Amino acid sequence: MFWADEIAARAAELAEGSPQVINDSKTPSGTVHVGSLRGPVISDEIYRALRRAGHEATFRYGVDDLDPMDSQALLTPDAVDRYMGVPLAHVPAPPGSDAPSYARYFVGELFLGTFESLGLDPEIYWMSEVYAAGDMDRYIRAALDGGETIRTIYREVSHVDKEPGWLPLSVICSNCGRIGTTIATDWDGETVAFECRPDLVTWASGCGTAGRASPFAGAAKLPFNVDWAAKWSLFAITIEGCGKDLATAGGSRDRSDAIARQVFGREPPLNIPHEFINVGGRKMSTSRGRGVPAHEIAQVMPPDELRLLFVRHRPNVAFDFDPDQTDVIPRQVDEFDRLAAATAGRSVRGELPADAERIFAASLVDPAADVAVEAAAFRPAFAHLALLAQLPDVDLPERAAAE
Repeated sequence: MFWADEIAARAAELAEGSPQVINDSKTPSGTVHVGSLRGPVISDEIYRALRRAGHEATFRYGVDDLDPMDSQALLTPDAVDRYMGVPLAHVPAPPGSDAPSYARYFVGELFLGTFESLGLDPEIYWMSEVYAAGDMDRYIRAALDGGETIRTIYREVSHVDKEPGWLPLSVICSNCGRIGTTIATDWDGETVAFECRPDLVTWASGCGTAGRASPFAGAAKLPFNVDWAAKWSLFAITIEGCGKDLATAGGSRDRSDAIARQVFGREPPLNIPHEFINVGGRKMSTSRGRGVPAHEIAQVMPPDELRLLFVRHRPNVAFDFDPDQTDVIPRQVDEFDRLAAATAGRSVRGELPADAERIFAASLVDPAADVAVEAAAFRPAFAHLALLAQLPDVDLPERAAAE
């Protein structure tokens, strides 16, 4: 059985008829590489499989733009001192962009722009707006009231010791605007005491301000594991995967699962861990600028063939994708054509995957496309087109149509 159909059947059994909410998210820390499309495409294919099986389902995608700026590489030298540690939603877009923030530029304009080309249509939410609207306030209160429970979870699940009195919250400093350099030191039920420390992290320097502030309505943010568990409850999420680094035993996913149960009183969603996509044998990384930008690949690869890159592999299988190698994109196009031919009942060379026809259907950007019609469509060989493109007197579209 095709992997998405397996997951959909398992999720439906666990949900016992309740609506399904699939979620994925991204921290917009820089130019988003093509590997970051794997999670959204996996989520979308599960969403499609659920809908195909007659289940009520929603696909949501969040942008964690209240996270702090922590990547110097993508800031101009004069902006490093000013904006390191500031929420990404409050960092200006690069020079020349009209986007309202760094996050809106790198994710909103570039990364999310590739979603439509791949047939992805999730409900988008921005965490800066979710916090500002007060939607996270009850979870902030629950987390602060349950701070000792969360501290115990960190210690027992992950062997991470937080200092006595530690509170799971980062306040936006009222003086310098940083969130990555502050700690909360006291909670009186309505306000928190906070300190903006110069030496809290190595990649940003706080201004030394100390004071009290309300943690609500966007003035503060929960740490990643607590924020993650809170979103599961807020959005009633039933399925959410993550990269294998977060899914290791005693890691982030285990911590968030425990927080969801013990602090917010709900079962965590079904986890679908996925492997990384590598380039030259190394994991792609947004913050380190390693990997081919997703929006650039979407401009040069046909959308169905690009979607195939992600759906043909089970989520727990790692693979390498380096489009700088001259044969990588042509081989991807040829594989799509081969699956199309097999789906249409034509003979093909080489061994086919067990779910060849289902993989071909999953690679189609339009979920309503007629698979039989798409499979039977004429597709001139990529190598043949590449040869014709080098001939000076050949009208390529006219020649392809004639063939």
